[in-house]
Amino acid sequence: MKLTLFSALAGSAAAFAPAQTSTSTTALNAEKEMSKALPFLPRPKLLDGSLPGDVGFDPFNLGGGDKASLINMREAEIKHGRLAMLAAVGWPIAELFDRQIAGAFGLQSALTSTGASPSLLNGGLDKIEPDYWVIVASIAGLAELSSKETKEEKGKSYIAGDCGFDPLGLFPQDKEGMMAMQTKEIKHSRIAMMAVLGYAAQEALFRSPVTEETPMFFKSVL
Repeated sequence: MKLTLFSALAGSAAAFAPAQTSTSTTALNAEKEMSKALPFLPRPKLLDGSLPGDVGFDPFNLGGGDKASLINMREAEIKHGRLAMLAAVGWPIAELFDRQIAGAFGLQSALTSTGASPSLLNGGLDKIEPDYWVIVASIAGLAELSSKETKEEKGKSYIAGDCGFDPLGLFPQDKEGMMAMQTKEIKHSRIAMMAVLGYAAQEALFRSPVTEETPMFFKSVL
């Protein structure tokens, strides 16, 4: 009788005890809500992993408060990243070969007195012909118009940054391939933006071309 009563009481107590699986599930859900990039911070609500390259990194909440703002920021990120990828290559190439190319055509070099690429911090932008800026502005305008037309044409299937330019047909057609290609682009874009920032900061501080400060990255392969 006593044994039966004890068993009943133990069973009743177990019914009110929290289940181990429930605790594990709750802990797992909490971990899922943390940022992959910053595991000690909660994942921003809008960064749910649906965008290529999304690792939950937005500590200052620059992505905005809604999906439309987030997509606009992604569009801006991609466009700046593409420019940065061009600049990351063009900046050191100019420092390495501008004088030779300009001399071959009987033109004045556009480099600064130290041999650095012209920029806001380095100076030398006054050496750039106005025609160049007109061409750059025209190309940028055409790219924006093409992007707008593509957005209107594709509607909901529009992908941020799509300006209808893929002459070699490199962009995959399947969803998995599209996600992989976009992830590669955004990652390379972010690296390029950091690289250009590094170029500008290094030349502003040391007043010498980045190709001279770190020749192992440039002259060893050219």
